[in-house]
Amino acid sequence: MTKLLEKAFSELNKLPENEQNNFAQLIIEELNWENSFASSQDTLLSMANEAITEYKAGKTKPFDEL
Repeated sequence: MTKLLEKAFSELNKLPENEQNNFAQLIIEELNWENSFASSQDTLLSMANEAITEYKAGKTKPFDEL
């Protein structure tokens, strides 16, 4: 564990239990998001290509026209 992470955990340890749990949940959610994002690159690329194709075909509208 890095010194900075040790310092962060030391500071978190001073907080009430419910606040510690809130921070723990945020960390877990962030790690899960990063893993989900990393494993979805092919899907995101496919969706981006589809959006570009629809834009070029004139099938899209600006947000302010929706």
